[in-house]
Amino acid sequence: MPRLITSSAPQPARGWRLPRANPLQLLPLEWLLLPPVAEALQLPQQGLAGPEPLPWWAAGWYADGLRRRLLALRRNPRSQSLRPLLPGLVTQLRQRVGEGADTRPPVLVAIPSWKGRANPLPPLLAAVLSQQLGWPQRRLLERSRPVLGQHRLGRDLRWQNQRGAFKCVQPPTTAQRRAVLLDDILTTGATACAAAAALREGGWQVLGMACVGRTPAASGHRPGWGSPVI
Repeated sequence: MPRLITSSAPQPARGWRLPRANPLQLLPLEWLLLPPVAEALQLPQQGLAGPEPLPWWAAGWYADGLRRRLLALRRNPRSQSLRPLLPGLVTQLRQRVGEGADTRPPVLVAIPSWKGRANPLPPLLAAVLSQQLGWPQRRLLERSRPVLGQHRLGRDLRWQNQRGAFKCVQPPTTAQRRAVLLDDILTTGATACAAAAALREGGWQVLGMACVGRTPAASGHRPGWGSPVI
C-alpha cells in the first residue's frame, strides 16, 4: 500500500485564515495619485512661458505646494514623484520647441551643479523629459570654476557669481545643433544665461531653458495660467 507523505510544516489552526493582501499595497502609491497631483498643486494645464532673461518654459510657479514638493524631491529624487508635475511643461516644449521648420529634436542639457553634493533634479528632469518627449539628452556642460551658493545673493551678485562658470565640452554636429537647458528652478536667470553663453561659444544654438518651477517676480505679478507671454 503506498505510503502517504505528509508535510512536517506546522498547519494553521482551525478557523485561522491567511491574511489577504491589500490591493492598494500591490500598486505604486504615486501611480494612484498621478491624476490629482497637478490639480492639487494648482499647476496650469498648459504650463508657463516667458521671454526673459532668455526664453523659458515651466510647469508652474515656484511657490507654495510646488516649492515644498521640489524641496522634498531634492532629498528623495524619484522619477515617479517628478513625472506628475510635468504635463504642462511637456505641453509647452512640444508646442514651442518641437514644432517648427527644423523637425529634428533638440538636445536636452542639464545644468551641472557646482556643489560636492550635487543637485539631483536637473539630470533627473533630463531623463524624464527625454523619455516623455523622445528627445536626446547629452552632457555638454561642465563647471569651469567653483561659485558661491546663490540662495542668499542679490540679483547683481548672482550674475557676477555665475559669469564664466561653465565650459562647453562637446561641439555640435551637422545633425544636432539646437539645445534646451534644464534646471529645477529659474530665479534671476544668472545661472541659465551663463550656461547658455558657454554653449553658444561652443557653437550650439540655445533655444531656451525648461524648468519645473519659475520664481515669481518680486512684485508678485504673475501672468495668467496657461497664457504664455513669448
